[in-house]
Amino acid sequence: MRILLLNLYYPPDTSATAKMAQTVVDALSAAHEVTVVCGRPSYEPTERRAWRLWQTENTSSALTAGRVKIIRVGSTDHARAQMRWRVLNYLTYVALSVPRAAFEPCDVVLGMTDPPFEGIVAAFVALLKGQPFVYNIRDLYPYMAVGGSIMGAGLLAQVWERLHRWALRRATRVVVLGEDMRARIAGKGVKAERIAVVRDGAEICDVRSEPVVDREVVHAIRGDFKFVLLHAGNLGFYGAWETLVAAAGKLADEGIGLVFVGDGTQRAQIEAAAAGCKNVRFLPFFPASKIASVLAAPDAHIVTIKRGLEGVIVPSKMYGILAAGKPIVAVAPRETDVAAIGEKWGFAIWGDPDDSQQVACAVRKMLFDANHLRHMGEVARAAANEYDRVSELRKFVRIIEEARPA
Repeated sequence: MRILLLNLYYPPDTSATAKMAQTVVDALSAAHEVTVVCGRPSYEPTERRAWRLWQTENTSSALTAGRVKIIRVGSTDHARAQMRWRVLNYLTYVALSVPRAAFEPCDVVLGMTDPPFEGIVAAFVALLKGQPFVYNIRDLYPYMAVGGSIMGAGLLAQVWERLHRWALRRATRVVVLGEDMRARIAGKGVKAERIAVVRDGAEICDVRSEPVVDREVVHAIRGDFKFVLLHAGNLGFYGAWETLVAAAGKLADEGIGLVFVGDGTQRAQIEAAAAGCKNVRFLPFFPASKIASVLAAPDAHIVTIKRGLEGVIVPSKMYGILAAGKPIVAVAPRETDVAAIGEKWGFAIWGDPDDSQQVACAVRKMLFDANHLRHMGEVARAAANEYDRVSELRKFVRIIEEARPA
């Protein structure tokens, strides 16, 4: 098959969708030809590209040589700090990628969610080409934009939502990240049989090749706390941060520490909320080579989603935590995957994202029951094997293969 993938970001971009796009391309190109139409690197890239109307790159991997073609259109490559420049990157990418993609032969069009309206663009390209369209939803827009206060719930959001529903109706298959996101999409009138859940999955390491834990990283995170809760990752608008910090305040005299590793748009607000809390600490991101040590450091990890965003965002970091054999405190609506799956398996405890007292009580139970905490870690490792990334990617490849009419 010839598969056409449309997404603004692709390595050397470092965004989550860039990395996932490459993972998907690697899986698909084992048996098929893949063309990626992306933009010039702009998401904290490891290297830049000179401007060309478009330029073609071939993959450097010997395993996929001749089966992967990367077409970079000459979109602007402004840094993402200011929204107006980010939007200009989006618009120039769309303006150049649509005519270029229209002339690229393919059997299936695969659209992701960068820029946020890429699903609509990819559906239009598939319509022009008379080919099936598979929509891989990473984040659900326009809800993400409205929830993050990037835009109001006015006329623009309503038009965006109508166009998005049109794209969903055009899609042969809609691939989502979890059952909570599936429920959101089904609520838009998409038939259940056209929605498939493919999780990001856990990268399972052979016991003999497990990474060595850096004790300095572990000490930097744990400090002198008796029990450590860790939130590692982006501090964006999606989290129940006020509830989390308030719960930490109630646990301050019990040796329980809450540590944030990372950065994001809400960090300043979270720091302000935590002012005076002696058991809340903030650390910058560690290098990628230290991720295994970060995952191993705490007694339990925090995964949080504020109420109203269930199914809009599905944190993929849950799977790395499972592979590390660590329990999770899910400060999120009960309908979210992390809470529902976590309680079903037994590797997570649930905390109401609107009730700091309930979250504090849940954490205390973990602190005072060492045997149960250890059991949760064992269950987490077992659950990771059920959500193996390789198996999930095989599922994704089958969906793409089945999209082309017989």
